[in-house]
Amino acid sequence: MSGYLDEPSGHVSASVKGAARRADAQRNRERILQAARDLVREPGELKLNAVAKACGIGQGTLYRHFPTREDLLAEVYRREVEELVAAAPRLLEAHEPLDALAAWFDRVAAYARVKRDVFAAIEAATWRDLAAHSLGPIGEAVDRLLAAGRAAGSVRADAEARDVIVLISWLSRLDDAELDARGPRLLSILIDGLRPPRP
Repeated sequence: MSGYLDEPSGHVSASVKGAARRADAQRNRERILQAARDLVREPGELKLNAVAKACGIGQGTLYRHFPTREDLLAEVYRREVEELVAAAPRLLEAHEPLDALAAWFDRVAAYARVKRDVFAAIEAATWRDLAAHSLGPIGEAVDRLLAAGRAAGSVRADAEARDVIVLISWLSRLDDAELDARGPRLLSILIDGLRPPRP
């Protein structure tokens, strides 16, 4: 218990209390982001008080994490990009390269929904900045997946990350019904197009 209790009072130390507060704040932040991600899909403008209510926290707590609606939505999008990029190496560890790419494309469809809804809810200057900063990491993830596929002989030699990004960018322009109906088929066609040509 040394270092955890103040001597000789036995009270919990300030460092432990501080760690608990930080952990609690991180949990609140995660709940806020998840609630905003869910609510941004609903019709109408996203309201911060609705996010706070969905999380069961006070509006003051929400504003401490995200002072404005755009701050919150920008972070929702950044988190989605981080998770999409992080999925690529995990999928390559668990699957053959082309299967990993197909599974990653399934994750892209979810990302496309978030991108569409967030970008529709924020100022053009903000979403352009977010898009510009996300292009590099997403391109690197695609390049990693394609390189693994080329090395395994399951992806055509001339496939480039930019080709894939241009093609998948159209997903964020589809509404939910069309994304559900066409998304899997479009991504399957893309996978087939990435295979090496037959001799």
